[in-house]
Formats: sequence, structure tokens, C-alpha cells
Amino acid sequence: MRIGLIGTGRIGTFHAEVLSRHPAVDSLLVADADPERAAVAATRTGASAVPVDAMFTGEGHGLPDALAICSATAAHAPLIARAARAGLPAFCEKPIALDLPGTLGALAEVEAAGSILQLGFMRRFDAGYAEARAAVREGRLGRLHTVRAVTSDPAPPPADYLPLSGGLYRDCLVHDFDILRWVTGREVSEVYATGSDAGPAMFREAGDVDTAAALLTLDDGTLATATATRCNGAGYDVRMELAGELDQLAVGLDDRTPLTSAEPEGPGAPPKPWPGFLERFAPAYEAELDAFLRVARGELANPCDGREALHALRIAEACEISRRERRPVAMEEIPGG
Repeated sequence: MRIGLIGTGRIGTFHAEVLSRHPAVDSLLVADADPERAAVAATRTGASAVPVDAMFTGEGHGLPDALAICSATAAHAPLIARAARAGLPAFCEKPIALDLPGTLGALAEVEAAGSILQLGFMRRFDAGYAEARAAVREGRLGRLHTVRAVTSDPAPPPADYLPLSGGLYRDCLVHDFDILRWVTGREVSEVYATGSDAGPAMFREAGDVDTAAALLTLDDGTLATATATRCNGAGYDVRMELAGELDQLAVGLDDRTPLTSAEPEGPGAPPKPWPGFLERFAPAYEAELDAFLRVARGELANPCDGREALHALRIAEACEISRRERRPVAMEEIPGG
């Protein structure tokens, strides 16, 4: 297969490296709004650097068989639309767009073209979350009554990233909202969210928060909490705890979890805590791209289409309204359902 990839920043270069060594990929084309950055990524991965437009015209190297979109978020929706109109199966890092109108517009393009769009919610491909999903679906936990989701970054992102990120709910907690639906098989019916900007001043200046919490009521009455912070100095911490009437199960609890027990006989700080998302979820990212290549070849049903991303974004939108207006928000209030 000839695969195209647009966007050669940190995550794009990581994906390019994964694709370059995949046995189904015969050639890899990379492009970026910054041609010099694309050239560096091409040298690093053995790919060919091409202009962005060449991905859709085929000029120089021919059209790719499928396209991975890893560009800046603002470019996602236009590139999704161009891929749809060109008939290219597309993988796109989340989100489709930072707002509902942009998301719905891109999805309309995909649906009108009848093309393929797979979204990058990599936690669906993590072994721990997959086991949790199986445990819930098989009834091993009994009636599920409580879910706790945690996402904690070890350090804030660059200040100039914050105004472009969409905020902590859309940029970070959206992963928890997606995986909550995927693991439990339930929909969120109501949210109540709050946040704190008491950390670095750059969050206040961007109108964002550095720490957030949301209480989510699922449609069967299960209660879920989702918390996130940009300031977790112990390390990168992503977990989910599921409690049922018969048993409890934790995802993300291992010898690299940056958590120290206060009990005299409890475990101490891990010697090598997870430093970031690329290390923690490397196998999941590889499995995600392998699935996309199989989807593009018609061998696998789409495991995470654009409508799945829409559902997660709607929950994030509800949380933003709840935080701003200091009230519970029913999902019925959010367009696009």
C-alpha cells in the first residue's frame, strides 16, 4: 500500500515511524504545512516528502491508497473533507474539529462521499481497556455502579498550544468520555463539571483550566467521575476503575503507575514512571494504525468512525457549559445527538 500522512509534528512523526515499518506499507508519503519539517520526517522514516496538495492530486508519486491526518487541529476538518471528495480512506487524530458545527460539517462531507473516516481514540486499542470492556460485557463485575476515570499529564503543554487546544475537556478529557462509552456500552445522560485555573497563569490567560472534574450520569444510572490535570509531577497517569456489585477492576495499574501508597507495607514510588502518552500507549497506537490499514483494505469494520468522535465531543461541550454556567447539563441540550 502507498500511504500518505499529513502533519509531521510529534504525533505525526511517531505515526510515520509506525507506518514505515508496517509490512503492508510499500511506500510512505509525508507532507506538512512546513516543508522543512516534512523533509526532516521523511529522512527519519525513509518516506518521500511531498506538498500537501499532492496528496489529493497524485502529482509526482501518485495518489495514496489511504491518508493519515495528523496536522494541527484547525486543519483536520478541511483535510477530512478533501480526503472524502478524493475518495481516500482517512485516519484522523482527534478531534475532527474544536466545535460542533465544524465536526458536523466534516461528517456530512464523509457521509455524502460514502468514504471511510477512522478517528484516533487509541485507548480503544489498549489491552487493559479491552479487558475491562470484556469484563463489563460478560457480567464479571455484576451490576456496574461506579466508574472513575483519571487522566493526568506530568507537565503543562507550551503556552502557545493552549488557545488552539479547545480546552481541557475537548483536548484531554475527550479521551475519557470516549472510552467510558466504549467500555460500558452506555450513553451519558447528564453531566456536572467544574475546573480550576489556580496553577500556571497561562491557563487563566487562555481562558482554560489546568485541572477539571466531571460527574457523569449514564443512561442506566451508573455514576462516573472523570478528572484531569496538566500538573501531575509524579508522571503520566491514565487509569480507569470500574466497581460493580460482584467485583472491581482497574485499568492502568502496573509497576509504572506514578502512584505511591501511604500505607506502611504498600508499594512505593515506581522507579520508572510513565513519562508521557507516547510511551504509555505505544502498543495501542500501533494496533490502531494496523486496524486502519485493514479497514482501508476492506478487511475490517471501522472500529471508531466519525460519529463516535461526535459523541465524545458532545460530552465535552456539555462539560464546558456546565463549568461556565455552574449547573447540571442534560445531553439533550447539546446539538448533534
